[in-house]
Amino acid sequence: MTRCSEANSPVALYFGEALGRYGFGDNHPFGPDRIHAFWQETRKRGLDRRVDVVSPVCCSESDLLAFHDVEYLERVKRQSASGEGFLDCGDTPAFKGVFDAASYVVGSGLDALERMLQGPSQRVFVPIAGLHHARRSTAGGFCVFNDIGVLIETLRSRYGIQRIAYIDIDAHHGDGVYYSFETDPDITVADIHEDGRYLYPGTGFADEVGSGEARGSKLNVPMLPNSDDRDFHRVWGTVESFVRAARPEIILLQAGADSIKGDPITHMAFTPAAHGFAAARLCRVADEFCNGRILVMGGGGYNRTNLALAWNDVLSAMLV
Repeated sequence: MTRCSEANSPVALYFGEALGRYGFGDNHPFGPDRIHAFWQETRKRGLDRRVDVVSPVCCSESDLLAFHDVEYLERVKRQSASGEGFLDCGDTPAFKGVFDAASYVVGSGLDALERMLQGPSQRVFVPIAGLHHARRSTAGGFCVFNDIGVLIETLRSRYGIQRIAYIDIDAHHGDGVYYSFETDPDITVADIHEDGRYLYPGTGFADEVGSGEARGSKLNVPMLPNSDDRDFHRVWGTVESFVRAARPEIILLQAGADSIKGDPITHMAFTPAAHGFAAARLCRVADEFCNGRILVMGGGGYNRTNLALAWNDVLSAMLV
């Protein structure tokens, strides 16, 4: 584990060029400049001096196999070498080096778990992370490897943690997480997102509550376009009560900033304050049930000002 700076803080932040490499070109909504927009605001607020800044870490192929199929990994490696084609049906282009770039996203999350469960940190933020559309055998929606899925599988196999709460406030439904764990009663999912009738991936309806013995362990909260902070607060109490009832051992939050007003590819109207509020409330839940352990992932967000403000509101909330 390599530290960029050490503030002796219970909050760690992953930052470095290796994370910034996960992006699909300068003209793509998910470009490599996103992390730098965030970091500029972090330094402006002085938050970089209040957290432990940790260098990105690359995962191994065996780490990825905790969630992904071996055939899919081989396909990503081939297209990573050529830089050609798509890794799904047309949303997620390959680029040269994509395998390693995506492995740094996953590896940083895994290193964050180690810090939380074995080391100095209670709360960790990884800005380029939360790739919630990837499935076990395919990419989706700009997401090559599903770092969340790998984290969940690793929490169980390596650390023996069973009750995991995943909360998602990205504008897009986290379909890759929901459907991968739809039948698992120990994985609590609470997902606030734009109604799938109006936005990719077209899923996450209110009647999707898990199936089989996991029925009732999942909560999807579809929101109409132009939903604002009043609408967010109207549903938040239900979300928080749902998470508390699960008594999780650890909390994973995907804080996608594409649900903020002015994002170029979504239609929501939250403000950055909603993201800060969600992080603050979930930190309280983590303190109550999880020995303070909460891992936050930046997720989506394609308006650079929005993501810089929202993610830093989240980071500020984690420091309180």
